[in-house]
Order: sequence, then C-alpha cells, then structure tokens
Amino acid sequence: MNFDLPVLPENWRYVPLDQLAQKNSVTYGVVQPGAALSEGVPIVRVNNFNDGRIEVADLMRIAPAIEARYSRTRLKGGEVLLTLVGSVGQVAVVPKALNGFNVARAVAVIHPVDEVEPEWIALCLRSPLSQHLLGSRANTTVQTTINLKDLRALPIPLPTASERKEITAVLGALDDCIAILRETNTTLESIAQAIFKSWFVDFDPVRAKVEGLEADLIDGATASLFPDSFDETELGLIPTGWRYSTIGQSFILTMGQSPPGSTYNETGDGLPFYQGRTDFGFRFPEQRVFCSAPTRLAEAGDTLISVRAPVGDVNIALESCALGRGVAGIRHPEGHQSFAFYSIRGLKKHFELYDGEGTVFGSINKKDFQTLPIVLPSEAVLRLFEEAVAPLDVAIKLNEQELRLLTEIRDTLLPKLISGQVRLPEADLIVRAIMNA
Repeated sequence: MNFDLPVLPENWRYVPLDQLAQKNSVTYGVVQPGAALSEGVPIVRVNNFNDGRIEVADLMRIAPAIEARYSRTRLKGGEVLLTLVGSVGQVAVVPKALNGFNVARAVAVIHPVDEVEPEWIALCLRSPLSQHLLGSRANTTVQTTINLKDLRALPIPLPTASERKEITAVLGALDDCIAILRETNTTLESIAQAIFKSWFVDFDPVRAKVEGLEADLIDGATASLFPDSFDETELGLIPTGWRYSTIGQSFILTMGQSPPGSTYNETGDGLPFYQGRTDFGFRFPEQRVFCSAPTRLAEAGDTLISVRAPVGDVNIALESCALGRGVAGIRHPEGHQSFAFYSIRGLKKHFELYDGEGTVFGSINKKDFQTLPIVLPSEAVLRLFEEAVAPLDVAIKLNEQELRLLTEIRDTLLPKLISGQVRLPEADLIVRAIMNA
C-alpha cells in the first residue's frame, strides 16, 4: 500500500502498524453478539468512545459462551482501540479497569509490541495524517468502514524511545486536564440539576414542611421561604402561592429563521450561526459557521433549544449568535438565566411528543412551544435558586472556555510533534501564541 507521506527528521522512520503490534493482533471483535443481557460480559462499542476515553455508562453485555469464541480480542488493559464502522477513527487506550471486557465488530483491537507504548500508537492514530489516510481509503458504499488491511499497513512515525516518552507526556498531560475539566463540569451540572429537581419538580422543601420534617440540604432561612402546603390544580399539586405558567407567558421565545445560504461563511464574518442540534455540545454549542446577515438572534446566556428532530436538545449561548430554523432561543425577562435553562431541560418529556410530528423531521412550532407548562415559584424562591445555582453555571462556563483553549493547544501540537515538524523546545512558543491570541 502506497502512502504519500511527509518527510521525517533524521533518526525517525515510518513503520507499518502491524509491525508495531503483536502477531495477528490487529483485528476486530464480536461479530454476532446475540441479544443484550442484564448480566454477562461487557463489550465496548462505538458509542462508548468519547474524545480519547472509553465511557462505561452504556455498555452492552453478551453471553459468556458467545464472548468465549472471541478470546483474541478479550481486553487486559493497554490495548489500543479504533472504531472501524460508522463514526470511524475514534481512538482510545484501554485502562486496566476494563480487564475481561471485549469489543464489538465495529471496533479494532491493537496489541502493541512491548517496545512501543500504546499511548504513542494512539496519538499517531488520532493525528490528522492517519485520519486522512484511513478516511481516504474507507468504504462508504453503505456505511463508512475502515478496512483492516489498510489499517495494518498504516505508516506510523517512530522517533527514539526517549522522544516518544517526552511527546506522550506533554500531550497526555493536556488530555488529562481536558478530561478533569469535563468531569468537573458534569459534576457541577448534576448538582445544579439536583437542586432544580428537588425544589421545582419533587417540591422536597414543601413536602418536608407538610410532614413536619426538616428539609434536606437547605438551611432554616432558605426553608422559611417555601410554603407549608399544596394547592390542587388541573396539572396536579403545586406549592401554595406558586402557579403553573407557560413558556409564552413567562419567557421571551425567539424561533430561528435561516437566512440565504450566500450569507454563511467559515471566515468569521458576522455572528456564529447555529442551525440545529448537530451544532450542540455537552452544554454549549460548537462554533461551526458564521452568518453575515442574521435575522434571528440570541444573546450570551440565552437558552438554546433544538426544535427539529430530535426536538428538545438544550444548550446555552456562550456569546451573541444567530439562530437557524432548527433552533429557538429562550430568555427570562428579568435575566434569571439558570432558572430558564433548567426549566427548559425539565421539559424533555413534552418535547419527546413532537419528535414524530412534521412532514420530514419531528418538529415543534412556536404556537405549541409557547403552551408548554412550567412551574413558577414565588419571586423570593426564584431569586434564591438563582443565587444558589448561578455560581455553579458560571464555573461550568469558565471551565468550558479553559477546556476549549486546552483542546486547541492539544490539537495544534499533536500533528506537529508526532511528525517531528516541531520539537518540544519549540512547542512552548506555540502554546504561548495560542494563549495570547
């Protein structure tokens, strides 16, 4: 297999991947896993990959008798995994905690030889060069698929062991920082979400008062702001003095509208433009294109919602942005951004009812959106919630901004370092340039 490759520094060389792997070890996993079981051997699938890590929250489990036929891909820890089908090219090094797991047919397992670090192979596979070489040879007839023959022949740059160690240490430290920030944000958001659910869905402080108990996780001054009884409404019980309202009555709703395609660009002319849920990230949208003549706008801190299939994905605007027809913006008239965000997140079951509507895609129109119900507490409780949760949301935003900066640094350094285009002493200049931009 011929590859058009950049020139490496002296004392570096390209080596085919299969020569850096144990004999016959570059292969794929379980072809026919059978029915998913509640108990059994867990297997890693494409959906378990997330930015260089394996997430174990949604693992499929298969019968031990089936898994036993695929012992060649049974994991011990230290293997390199690469997705072969669908969302191809995702890479991760297997942690020791996954000892005994296996992988699905859509995932390749690479057992590196003892002389080469799995982290180095993973970095090389993640590089733009490897991604391009594999992608250019992928079969896209039905579903994008990487051929094992091409993967085995993939050229891997190989510097000296000491240089590999130094480069993996630098890039690994960035990966670790990024992972910690993501985990921190997940924890902070779960805390904020738990407060919202306790106060405005389960009404825990009110129920505690009704039962003559002290409310958990809030002090006496906070508890005193909650009523001690419920009123019956057509939508169910609600704390006395509170009421059910609607999106249209309590928020400012802006439905997106797509300007002419000629106004879109990738050069930064105009405002960031979001067209649908594919532009959304964990909590904040990913900047993809710009629009030089936007017609519908959202401001920093506004809640963004996908209004076309799937309906109801929720993000927050990091900055002023333009809204396409697949996105709506929500703003609280008095600036209670946290209450707006978690209220919209709490409408998931209502949004799901609209996923089957529409001629082509599921969708929700403005009239229906405005009628969706929300709980409207007393002004004192609303202010208290904002005081409690807004600092968490600010911390999440700051972490996200740092995370994106570190990701930019990592993605800039990765191809330059593993190709020898930039050596480690020069890498510091790149980092400084990005930090000061």
